[in-house]
Amino acid sequence: MRIGVALRELHRSESAMAVELLRVADRHPEEPEIRHVARDLAEWSREHVREIEGIAPRYGTDLSGPEHPEPSEEGERELPGEDSDADLALLADLKRLYRLGGGVALDWDLLGQGAQIIADSDLLAVTERCHPRSVRRMHWARGMLKAVSPQILVG
Repeated sequence: MRIGVALRELHRSESAMAVELLRVADRHPEEPEIRHVARDLAEWSREHVREIEGIAPRYGTDLSGPEHPEPSEEGERELPGEDSDADLALLADLKRLYRLGGGVALDWDLLGQGAQIIADSDLLAVTERCHPRSVRRMHWARGMLKAVSPQILVG
């Protein structure tokens, strides 16, 4: 059974999401919605990490070691001029959050499918609590992209 592998991947990706959300909140202090909502969404990721840690031992998965979220893509430029332009940096950060959020939401979806097949009601309950939040997080990033991109791109 590979449920443990899926749980380990979700643990890593949710941890990375929390780190990235906090990084983006800190990087854009002049944007109140980014700063506050990103911090709230980071707390959701930390709650998801705790949920995963709670159920992982049932699948022989030990997540007690230090977290090693994947490194930020901060060093990788996505948009020309991103390094010196705060608005372009905001667009790039929101794009990263959207992509990360999409991956995490998909992982929760896949884990939920596995939980249904093995009929593990506890694992299914975890996925039902966490998956909708992961989808909302992704939608928030997309909504912010849609809201800020017109002004940034034509400004």
